[in-house]
Amino acid sequence: MSNTTLKRAAIAVAILGVVGVGGAVAVKQNAAVAAASAPVAAVAQAPAAAPAPVAAPAIALPDFSVIVAHNGPAVVNINVTGSTKTSYDGDGPQGRNDPYADDPFYEFFRRFQGQQRGQQRQMPTHGLGSGFIVSSDGIILTNAHVVRDANEVVVKLTDRREFRAKVLGSDPQSDVAVLKIDAKNLPVVPLAKGNDLKVGEWVLAIGSPYGLDNTVTAGVVSAKGRSLPDGNVPFIQTDVAVNPGNSGGPLFNTRGEVVGINSQIYSQTGGYQGLSFAIPIDVANKIKNQIVATGKVVHAKLGVTVQEVNQGFADSFNLATPEGALVSNVERGGPADKAGLKAGDVIRSLNGQKIVSSVDLPSMVVLSAPGEKITLDVWRQGKPVQVTATLGNANDKVAAQSADPADQASAKLRLGLALRPLNPAERQEAGLANGLLIQDAGGAAANAGVQPGDVLLSVNGRPVNSIDQVREVVGKSSKSVALLIQRGDDKIFIPVRLG
Repeated sequence: MSNTTLKRAAIAVAILGVVGVGGAVAVKQNAAVAAASAPVAAVAQAPAAAPAPVAAPAIALPDFSVIVAHNGPAVVNINVTGSTKTSYDGDGPQGRNDPYADDPFYEFFRRFQGQQRGQQRQMPTHGLGSGFIVSSDGIILTNAHVVRDANEVVVKLTDRREFRAKVLGSDPQSDVAVLKIDAKNLPVVPLAKGNDLKVGEWVLAIGSPYGLDNTVTAGVVSAKGRSLPDGNVPFIQTDVAVNPGNSGGPLFNTRGEVVGINSQIYSQTGGYQGLSFAIPIDVANKIKNQIVATGKVVHAKLGVTVQEVNQGFADSFNLATPEGALVSNVERGGPADKAGLKAGDVIRSLNGQKIVSSVDLPSMVVLSAPGEKITLDVWRQGKPVQVTATLGNANDKVAAQSADPADQASAKLRLGLALRPLNPAERQEAGLANGLLIQDAGGAAANAGVQPGDVLLSVNGRPVNSIDQVREVVGKSSKSVALLIQRGDDKIFIPVRLG
């Protein structure tokens, strides 16, 4: 027998040994009974045959055919014709040969540097997307980005009929749009009620990827309440295959109810890579109801800027765990300011719903309405505080909050910072009434990311108006401190571990 044959045989024996463990116990027990009642010579007889392996129970995979047959006719293909500004007069940095001419970041820096834009031409564009009918008289839900800049929207049904659609309204913040076609007795999809979708649950997508009508893909819910950059929606993350053209299509649960609108994918290639995101249907339905009733969408706002609570902040604020939303800025005159929220507060829950990450707060606020009263559980200077706030309208503009006057001094601190008060000209330029200018940063502060030119506003949530106040707060801290820094127009908290 060759070495290869020997190895294979050994593997086979080992596998049989594992499968038959449960049976081996029974064999030994039976042998012991036989030994007590039979002659000794009988023990030398041929061993009993090994028991047959027991097959593991089969896992039944879901059959989505009934859902597809029942709800597929209510899923539509959307064809959009629009126009966009793509061409510049001339060449060079602003010319039509510039590959970055349409990049929004390029445009921001162009304006910042005072450059003038040349003329642009309107170029026709064509786009494809998906949608689904939610009322028999022709109300359709889709994504706002599907119909952005649309001049004409054509909806195609599974029976090949086509209708020109009117965009009743769209909301870029939630990426939800509502269309209307002139038709009656249309098939509709049922919408899920409540939020009982579970991670690991099977889900199904129907849409038109790359224009391929009524394509069906399935997967599982990978996560819930996922936040994406520049988004306030608590997305449903799945591994359902979603590609360009699926946008706006429905995501179904195994009961055939729509639980979300497929909206985005994470991809380095432009195609599916296992990460797709859907807007929860309860969010989309609230947007739809506002658009149908008024033609516009009004979002609630609290009026705070928040950031993550990491371990350094938890140590600084005496928090047991690094959870919550750390308030770094409060808009003067806004709902949070009127309720008494302060920079340095850590919001732990909203209406009893726990806030684990800072992204949870805007996701909760977006589900509320302007004028709604909310209760916030806050951690302030080492103690729990409850705050009641009345949410405002996100369209209202208010000024940012500033602090109190400062005195003059200069010193080198345990933090590794060289500080001095702002002079009148600096205070006016920065729009601040107080603050200590960071002239030099070294040691622990520099390692944490503090930079010369930053303005120190508070330490561990306590506003500082002098070097002595900074010394006092730092002297009482053992592990780390949280510095509220103004950098340009932004206010940020930076945790600094002390030596």
